[in-house]
Amino acid sequence: MEDKKTFIDPLLERIEEYGKTSFELVKLKALGKVVHATSTFLSHGIMVLIFLAVMFFSNIGLAIWIGDLLDKLYYGFFCVAAFYIVLGSVVYFLRKKIKKHLSNSIVSHLLN
Repeated sequence: MEDKKTFIDPLLERIEEYGKTSFELVKLKALGKVVHATSTFLSHGIMVLIFLAVMFFSNIGLAIWIGDLLDKLYYGFFCVAAFYIVLGSVVYFLRKKIKKHLSNSIVSHLLN
């Protein structure tokens, strides 16, 4: 009987160590996914902010230039605004496709 006990004890210890190690591995993999997703989000966020700043000043410059061509400064701003109304309408009608594409991209990024 003592022989079985000495055989089972190391086996149970190894099983316990395996369980702890497996749990740690799952935690580290999850942490890796979260860190990767967060860093990707932040780096893309910084790029979007830079892009928005460039677009903001470019739009002001373009509106002033168009207004200068049309001899009324505010006409240029109306033209730029009309362009964004058309662009916004196109995005509005394509929003379901865009949302589906973004959702699929986020899920595949988190699962890989």
